[in-house]
Amino acid sequence: MVKHIILWTLRDDLSEEEKASVKAGIKQGLEGLAGKIPGLVSIRVQTDHLASSTTDLMLDSTFTDEAALQGYSRHPAHLEVANGKVRPYTKQRACLDFETEA
Repeated sequence: MVKHIILWTLRDDLSEEEKASVKAGIKQGLEGLAGKIPGLVSIRVQTDHLASSTTDLMLDSTFTDEAALQGYSRHPAHLEVANGKVRPYTKQRACLDFETEA
């Protein structure tokens, strides 16, 4: 199994209301990919966080293997969400991919 973790920080020019709407759209879009992409085992977007956090939201996803992760990155459904709901509203992205047994 391969874990794919992303942390995003939203753009500073977004109001709190806009940030809430963007987070909801990202969550709906990415979690909506479940069952649509080969090798995607699980996908969850965390939008709520404690005040001590230094980022706005997190993607926690699991794939059967690295090839499935690579396929996800190029899949049209993923690209539609990434280009329409994520990239226009984020200023920073951090990624950690790793192999895991479960």
